[in-house]
Amino acid sequence: MAPARTVRGLLAAAALLACTHAAACSRPLNMVSEEWPPYSFTNEDNLQTGLDMDMAKAILKEAGCTLVTAPPLPTVRRMLLFERGDFDLMLAATDTPERRRFARFSSPYRHETVALFVLARDYARYAGVTSMTGVAREQAAVLAPRVGWYGSQFAHAAPSLRAAGRLFEFGAFEQGMRMLGAGRAQLIMGDRAAIMYEAQRQKLVLRQLPFVLQQAPVHLMLSRASTTDNDLARINAAIARLEKNGALQALRARYDLR
Repeated sequence: MAPARTVRGLLAAAALLACTHAAACSRPLNMVSEEWPPYSFTNEDNLQTGLDMDMAKAILKEAGCTLVTAPPLPTVRRMLLFERGDFDLMLAATDTPERRRFARFSSPYRHETVALFVLARDYARYAGVTSMTGVAREQAAVLAPRVGWYGSQFAHAAPSLRAAGRLFEFGAFEQGMRMLGAGRAQLIMGDRAAIMYEAQRQKLVLRQLPFVLQQAPVHLMLSRASTTDNDLARINAAIARLEKNGALQALRARYDLR
């Protein structure tokens, strides 16, 4: 686990290079990159890309701000550093009252759908499950991301699943999908596009259970400790302009998301 001073050093060095361009924000906005395809990942040219990365780059460019990225960190460590203001920006965040203590949220720039999935060969057994209560009734085990907000229905069910030994957490969807393929649990929960992308990559055929845990907008999340209200206002104005001229819709369509 990288010490905070190492992360700050990497970001500071990158920011120094980025400052060859004038920034309208109060400072270059630092972000620890994340391997979360199809939203954020390193391509064959060793460049960070993906829907969220491409949208963030477009939004910050329109706002006149500079985006600086540092190498990935473990999820929990990344959130702790963000809360402290050791870096400034996170992507695809859900706006919650708890997070508003330490974060500012932009206008939404896309929507996410969170659901439960099962291997296609097992779908018939779970086709009648239409809620987390049904999951509990079937005594199914669930794989879920270790960090994040996935709707009130899952939040309510998670403690009893955990107590019963039927909730298994993973750090990355690659790991979660391998656990599903190995039979560690019958169901996997998460963002629909991320789940289906990784399932296709691992050549697993999945089907979604017939209900949705959360369908909600996502936002850019700025650390209150290191950014300003003016930074947020510039970013929101940029999102509004890019929505109006169709640029953000074109990016979403490129990744087959509307």
